[in-house]
Amino acid sequence: MSPSNTSLPPRSHGGTPKGKVPPKKKKKKSGFKTFLKFVLILIILAVLAVAGYAGYLYYKADHGVLDTGVDAPVAPSQSAKVKPITMLLLGTDYRPETKTHLSDVIMIAAFNPDTKSATVVSVPRDTKIELKGYRENKANAYYPNFLADEKQSGIKATDEMKTMFSKYLDIDIDYVTVLNFQAFRDAVDALGGVDVTVDKNMCYRDKADGTDINLKKGEQELNGKQALDFVRYRKSNCRPRTDASDDFDRNRRQNEVLHSLIDKMQTFKGVTSLGGVLDAMNNNMETDIEKDQLKNIIATYWKIKKEDVKFMPITGNWKSPYVYVDDDELDKAKQALKDELAGKAAVEAGTSADESSNP
Repeated sequence: MSPSNTSLPPRSHGGTPKGKVPPKKKKKKSGFKTFLKFVLILIILAVLAVAGYAGYLYYKADHGVLDTGVDAPVAPSQSAKVKPITMLLLGTDYRPETKTHLSDVIMIAAFNPDTKSATVVSVPRDTKIELKGYRENKANAYYPNFLADEKQSGIKATDEMKTMFSKYLDIDIDYVTVLNFQAFRDAVDALGGVDVTVDKNMCYRDKADGTDINLKKGEQELNGKQALDFVRYRKSNCRPRTDASDDFDRNRRQNEVLHSLIDKMQTFKGVTSLGGVLDAMNNNMETDIEKDQLKNIIATYWKIKKEDVKFMPITGNWKSPYVYVDDDELDKAKQALKDELAGKAAVEAGTSADESSNP
């Protein structure tokens, strides 16, 4: 279990002076914000090969039809067209039934414009994080803690997460995107479901938050709720009990669902379902990427091949309540991201992506 005291000690990386909490800017809703959410979903899913309609979406962005609301200028030297960029991707367990914000999916992606390749490192949600200036805790507990601390610290939770994971992985993280589970469910439904092979019977019920997982082993099409159940399943409280899963099983199933979504989005039905996917993303994602930088990203990466995206899940040893990541595994992940930023990872991307999708 996570410590009951969720407060964090003062951090040494700075922040707003005491008593000077910057006013929160009112976010304006727009079509482009919704579009941004869709594009970043594609990045999260490594669906940057959707050339058919990505070109059309880029046209709309480039002609000012849509607007993110993040209008800060991007210097030419910082453009994603010429500079490798990094992004922290958080999938939170927020649903209307729970209203919690544990980040159960944690990915760090590095993109290189010269090699047109990307490396995505995934961190198990239960990883024990030990960093100077932070209380030891599970990786997924920090984001809700930072959210609760925003008013006192004057620092946005998303900025805190970028700072912490920059230290943890020894790289500078440029952007952060937060996606919740409701968006995942709605996006899957908008695409008409996903085809997966359920690897085992899965049964878990919790009346407190409305969870009702009941899946049978075998090949099948899952709707949004079922797909979320499939990737979230950990243990059983049913009779008869079904076999439990660990974080590594969950990561493998996440990859399977994401690959199925990739296939769905590249079909005619996927293209014609675009409006529904956009609606599914509305109000379910937050990002700090600038409008102009988004256009740079689309222009640079919308033709990237799936085999040029290297998935690298970090593994470790489970000892309740934590996953203890092996130091060598963590070092390999750090080096993989650094190699991507330096343009050294493209040659191995195809092989590594295939290997990392295996359990």
